Order: sequence, then structure tokens, then C-alpha cells
Amino acid sequence: MSRLNPHEVFVMFLALGVLIASARALGEVARRLNQPSVVGEILAGILLGPTVLGYFAPDWLMFLFPPEGPNAIVLHGFTTVAIALFLLVAGVEVDLSSIWKQGRSAVTVGIAGVLVPFGFGFGLAWLFPQWTGYASVTTPLIHALFIATALSISALPVIAKILMDMNLFRTDMGMIIIAGAVFGDLTGWILFAVILGMTGATATHTMGVVATIVLTLAFAGGMITLGRWLIHHLLIRVQAHTMWPGGVLAFVLTLGLLGAALTEWIGVHAIFGAFLVGVAIGDSPQMRAQTRMVIEQFVAFFFAPLFFASIGLQANFSRHFDLMLILTLLTASCAGKLAGCSLGTRLSGMSWRESLAVSAGMVTQGTMGIILGLLALRLGVIDNRLFVALVVVCLVTTMMSGPLMHRILKRRKTACLADVLSARNFVHRLQANTREEAIAELSQVISQASGLKASAIEQAVQARERIMATGLGKGIAVPHARMEGLTRPFVGLGISIDGIDFDAPDGRPAQIILMMVSPDDDETAQLELIADAARIFRKPENRKNALQAKNFAEFLSLIKSER
Repeated sequence: MSRLNPHEVFVMFLALGVLIASARALGEVARRLNQPSVVGEILAGILLGPTVLGYFAPDWLMFLFPPEGPNAIVLHGFTTVAIALFLLVAGVEVDLSSIWKQGRSAVTVGIAGVLVPFGFGFGLAWLFPQWTGYASVTTPLIHALFIATALSISALPVIAKILMDMNLFRTDMGMIIIAGAVFGDLTGWILFAVILGMTGATATHTMGVVATIVLTLAFAGGMITLGRWLIHHLLIRVQAHTMWPGGVLAFVLTLGLLGAALTEWIGVHAIFGAFLVGVAIGDSPQMRAQTRMVIEQFVAFFFAPLFFASIGLQANFSRHFDLMLILTLLTASCAGKLAGCSLGTRLSGMSWRESLAVSAGMVTQGTMGIILGLLALRLGVIDNRLFVALVVVCLVTTMMSGPLMHRILKRRKTACLADVLSARNFVHRLQANTREEAIAELSQVISQASGLKASAIEQAVQARERIMATGLGKGIAVPHARMEGLTRPFVGLGISIDGIDFDAPDGRPAQIILMMVSPDDDETAQLELIADAARIFRKPENRKNALQAKNFAEFLSLIKSER
């Protein structure tokens, strides 16, 4: 039985330690600069790879990260597991039901946001392959299909993080963006799996191309239909009979690895199986926000930094840097996404401001595009020059998406919490014990102020709550809805000392519940109020003082002190 000798074990632990430590450190630096941590993690790999370390100390590079031999195989094995687990987590974040719950808007945005950039990218790469980095490593058709897929995919995990940072994740606009990204991710990975099947690059046996494609589509269809149902019922039993969170974590990881093994055997990459298993798991109502967070953190603090840092080891970013190729792909990526998503949002009836904001949110290719590029490089679909260009484009679109949304939505503030709160809409101690009871109780006070029927308010807010729970975490919840017949927003504020479950990401029950209804034709009032509430109650002392307020005057004084 082959095994590593003591020296190779020493090099393995040293290399992994240096890679993870560097990735985590630079990832934290990136976060402090208001950039996604993946930017710093990839930079760590570039510094430790052939671009920098290989230039100044090539012997150290060969010692830590040899291109061949047992240690190279070990690192490749670790990064393959890491990428599969990262895609498993990305799949868990996909809520298929959110597409149907959002209705026409989500489907329209999702379809247009994929088809338009896919068609644009395919046409560009087919007609002008020299502009899109075509090399003789593959056929023109495979190259055009790959470029089309790379330009049409969105980075769901990065988009979700940007929306959370902007306090837009639980808003109607945020849900449209997420639903569109869900559709784009699912479609993009199925297309990429078909491309891999066409190349035959990953087949582990003599299975033909047609059989590989048929089995891939059958597996995808099975996982998002029968697989979802079966996993949901298994999760109920796992949660009932095992210790949380260990039982659920082991169940999710086991299914993810088995799904990865199955698609690798079919003839497409293992990550496709892990991703689809994640989608099936994430769509179960049994997967609460806190459970998702536990799984995400398990992967995010070890496996994800290891994988993204390893990207910088794959190529010399200085030697293979092609500015014209990067600018071409960047322009094509932004133009295709902006055109497609703008078309979809306008067809669904959204205003120009909302349309542009949604399009800006969908521009980022982020981690998904990088993974796509790395797999294509490993499987011989693209060369180093195109790989480097894709990584740079993904990083640029990731960094520009959030600031672009900020700029589009920026306007003189017309709605802040202090302006819409009133004593008659303030419930000092809620009688409710459940979120349904809290919404019903606050609907009564909003009804008295707004003139709308309490039952209509309750029905609208409950319908929005079923699309996505509105617990922000840290004891805050913001149930809301947009309704016809209003000329301005109304807010009902309730305090619950014991707390009420609004399925927050941190698992904490909500003690401060701000229920909002705003005019159906005002696209920004809801965003401004939720962002203002998140800003005020982000501070622990404000949350503590709010719960200790004896009356509305004390509560309002606290709110106004933060203006």
C-alpha cells in the first residue's frame, strides 16, 4: 500500500498551513476594505504561486507546491473535495421554491438573464473566436458554448452576501435578484455539465457522449423532483433522532459526497453532483436558516479559503495576462447581463430604477465563474491565458456589483424610521407567541392608522413571509409588504420580551418586530426603512435600550438619537 513518507507528510502539513493561513489573513484584509473575502484568498494564492513566489524564490515554490509527485496529488485531492463542498453549500443556498413564489417576475428575469448573455456570448465566440481567447486545445463549438455559459452564469453566494451587506436581502428587490440568480446558477451548471459530457474529458469508463448527457439530465431532473421529496422526509427523521447540528451536518455531507461520486462516474465533474444534492437539500422546509449557517461556516473557514488560494497556484498571472482579452470579456459579460436582466425586469413591470439595480446585482460572476474557469482549465477546455482573463473578469464584476447598486439606488432619503413611527402604532408588550400571531396583532394597529382592513394587511404580509422569512438576526425582524391604496408607508412596532421565531440566520428569536406596509408604486420606501432599521439596531446598546424603553417616548428618543 502506497503512503507518504515522513518528509512528504511534513511538506503536506506545511503547505496546507501556509496556504490556509495566508488565505484567511488576506481574506480578512479584503473584508475590512469592503470587498468579498474571495478577493484576498485568490490574491494569497497568486503571491504563493508562480506569479510572485515562483519569480523571487522558485526553489521554495517547488518545495511547497511541487507540480508533480505525491504532494501534488494530495493538494489536488484536498482542493477537489473543497470545491465539491463549496458547491454543495452553494446549492443549499438555492431555494427553488423562491422562483415559483416570486411568480412571473422571477421567471422572466431568470430566463432573460440567462438566454440573452448566453446568446450574446455564443455569437461573439463563434463569429470572432480570436477575440474571446480561442486556442486549439478544443473545438470552436465547445469554445463558443463555454464562453456563452461563463458569461451567463451568476455567483449566487456572492450576490447573497452583497444584498446582506446592503440590508436588501429580505426585501422584494432582493428576492427577485436571488430568484433570478438561482435560475441562472442551475441553468449554467446544467449547461456546463452537458459541455463536459460533449468533450468526454471526465468520463471514467467507455460510456458514450449521448449516454453521459442523457444520464446527466436524468440525474438533474430526478434530484429536483423525487430527490427533493425524499431528502425532505429523511431530514425530518435525521433531525428527530440525531443530535443537532452534528446529525444534520453528517447527513448533508454524506449525501453531497455520494452525489459527487455519482456524477463523476456518469462522466461529468463531481461538483455538479454535489451542487444538485445541495439544491435538493436547501429546498426542504426542514433546512432552517441557522442550520444553513452552520453548514456554510463549516466549509467557509477551511475548505473555501484552501480552494480559492489554490487558484493562484494554477497559472502565472503575470505571464498570461492579456489586457485586450480581459477588456473584451468584461465588456461582453456586463453588456449581456445588463441587457438580459433589464429586459426581464421591464417585461415584469418593474421601474427603470429597480430594473437597473437588479441588473447590477446580477452582473457578478464571482466564485461560480472562477470555479467554471478552473474546471475548464484542468479538463483542457481552455488554456492559461483565457483562465487568467476569466479570473480577473470574475473578480472585477464581483467588486463592481455592490458599488454599482449603491449608486443606482442612491437618492435623497425620503423615508426614515423616526418619521413613520407613532405612539398608536407602538405595542409595548406583544401578546403574540408566534410570527402569525405577531403579524395579526400588528396588522390591527396599522389598520387603525392607514384605513386599510386588518385582514388585508395580515394576508399581504403573511404571503410575503411565506416567500422568505424576515428575521434579520440579532433579535430583529421586519415583516413587510407593498400594498395598493397607500400614499405613504406605515410601520407597526412591537416588543416581545420572550422573543418570537422569525427564522433568523443566527437562530435568535425576534424581540423587536417592525412590521411595514408601503405603497405598491413606491420602489424605495421599503428599502430605506429596512436599511434604517438594520443600521440603528446593528449596535448592541441600541437593542438593549429599545427593550428597556418604558414607553413610546423613550423608544422614539433612541431612534432619533441615531439620525
